[in-house]
Amino acid sequence: MPQIELLDQQTIDKIAAGEVVDRPSSVVKELVENAIDAGATAVTIEIQDGGSSMIRITDNGCGIEKEQISLAFCRHSTSKIRQAADLMEIHSLGFRGEALSSIAAVSQVELITKPTRQLIGCRYRIEGGQEKQLEEIGAPNGTTVFVRNLFYNTPARRKFLKTAKTEGGYVASLVEQLAFSHPEIAFKFLMNGRMKLHTSGNGELKDIIYQIYGRSIAGNLLPLSGTFEHFSVSGYIGKPLISRGNRNFETYFVNGRYIRSKLLAKAIEDGYHGFLMQHKFPLTVLHLSIDGRMVDVNVHPNKMEMRISGQEEIYRQISELVHHTLQQQELIPEVLPGGRDMPQDSRTAGASGAGTPAEEDTGTGTSAAEVLGADTSAAGNPETGTAAVKASGTGTSSAECPGTDLSASEKPREAERPRASAASPAHPGDTAPEPFEAHRLEQIRQSVAKDSPYEKKYEYHQETLKLGEGAGGEKLLSRQARPNYRILGQLFETYWLLEYNDHLYIVDQHAAHEKVLYERTMQAFQTRQFYAQLISPPMILDLTIQEQELMDRFHGYFEEMGFELEPFGDGAWAVRGIPANLFQLNGKELFLALIDELSDLPDSEAPAVVREKIASMSCKAAVKGNQNLSRPEAEKLLDELLTLENPYFCPHGRPVIISMSHYEIDKKFKRIL
Repeated sequence: MPQIELLDQQTIDKIAAGEVVDRPSSVVKELVENAIDAGATAVTIEIQDGGSSMIRITDNGCGIEKEQISLAFCRHSTSKIRQAADLMEIHSLGFRGEALSSIAAVSQVELITKPTRQLIGCRYRIEGGQEKQLEEIGAPNGTTVFVRNLFYNTPARRKFLKTAKTEGGYVASLVEQLAFSHPEIAFKFLMNGRMKLHTSGNGELKDIIYQIYGRSIAGNLLPLSGTFEHFSVSGYIGKPLISRGNRNFETYFVNGRYIRSKLLAKAIEDGYHGFLMQHKFPLTVLHLSIDGRMVDVNVHPNKMEMRISGQEEIYRQISELVHHTLQQQELIPEVLPGGRDMPQDSRTAGASGAGTPAEEDTGTGTSAAEVLGADTSAAGNPETGTAAVKASGTGTSSAECPGTDLSASEKPREAERPRASAASPAHPGDTAPEPFEAHRLEQIRQSVAKDSPYEKKYEYHQETLKLGEGAGGEKLLSRQARPNYRILGQLFETYWLLEYNDHLYIVDQHAAHEKVLYERTMQAFQTRQFYAQLISPPMILDLTIQEQELMDRFHGYFEEMGFELEPFGDGAWAVRGIPANLFQLNGKELFLALIDELSDLPDSEAPAVVREKIASMSCKAAVKGNQNLSRPEAEKLLDELLTLENPYFCPHGRPVIISMSHYEIDKKFKRIL
């Protein structure tokens, strides 16, 4: 066996650099975070060949004193903290003191810097961790860092870089996150000499969203804000209409830092429960401000993971705030020309997630009169149809954001997105937005604001954008609107047509009845108004050892929800009764499915899971497509739908109702050109 020896410092630095610098985007991240910590209000990022040949970061921050430049490139040297106790409350993005030394170990770095109070700046060069030059030169206030030939001295790592286009895409995605995280900073991003993004730094988060995602996305956002005991949250969440097939568009920041968090992802997605189809994910841009003593960023060198204390409180309040915000909106999707009903942006066109096929709604089911005749008095609040958020904070977001109801029929094209199409590389000290660019961005911002010239010119069309609202602001699915809409009839024995406020509404009777049955069952669980239907002879279940253990743990929950159970010897159980609303289903399959759901859950989550599963299974009793309903039955179904908190989507996330405006119908018949 070879003898143990201490590695030389150069080898140590190259190994350590791999934890911080693994591709060009990580270099950009570390340098821009340093610029933000230096108080910069304008930052320029330029890359060539995906960042492998050249990266330039220019800022107008505080700069670095000449005497401290060499020290800044030493490992574990930083101005952010002084002692271990400072880690308990970090306010800066960087603090480890590893970034500059790690970058310098695997590239050729040139730094030009000038503090504001000094008349002359300095230029410093370091290559592969070896200092080459330090001299005084004229320079603008702030700092410019050039990183050339990344991984030039570690060919194995350079070999595993992807194509220049792919690496450039990673950098572009990072710059978008940085722009979202600090809308008060003006960012420029150039790739191979072409301007790709230029933000104004006016502090308006929605302007950044408009620039990056386009008009259609910006027009389908809901503002969200809340202040609680230990944290606050603000930002925008997307309407269910603009859901995506993956989590790439769930963006959230904690204390200005972009992080990945299963806790926050689950809180947001659970807040959307009942509003999205399965395997669909929301679009969000949220900022959380959490007491620094409740978070630990010192988890991984990339600082994108974070430990958070008080997770249950944060999860509950964010989930309730998101759900409450969605409940306050009329979320009826409008059918648009060409069959489009979902806005797209150029960033996601052609990339779809794994969806789920629509649930089968053919078959016999129960008779419509029998099912619709059930008591509706317990199905939600008959007056308001909404539920208040039970949170200790004051977070509310019930008002529609001004100027967000833009027509979803307009797909953002590259020409209408506020990015400069081409520009020559900016001077290293030129980081402030040009007057023309700032003026153009202000025009863009005003184009989505309320009472814009666009809206004044097309007042009639603008009425169609307030989907489902009448002249008095009432929603279609509300008791106030009930006397004013007219049922036209049934279509294909599956859909019901309604006329209301210059809109044609189409209701899916199967999805609507599913939603009614689901909410009726959940309400029965809350009020304990459910009944068992006896089975004769009883159903005998032969369970495995694992299933027997689950039954021993959870049979009390089953009995609370309408099952009648008793041991039958030798690992078998007798089921003598099941909930009345599930009587028409296969009892054995139902029960085994419930046990399977509980196999990996802690005891505390079991009741909610059992209730949710039973309520979902009750949907199988809903009236089907191709099943004729009488007008009184349809009226009763619609009346019960009005009592629900979220009548817009079935339990599986499919829309219950869609609309088509008078304006769009006139356009189809060429009455409006």
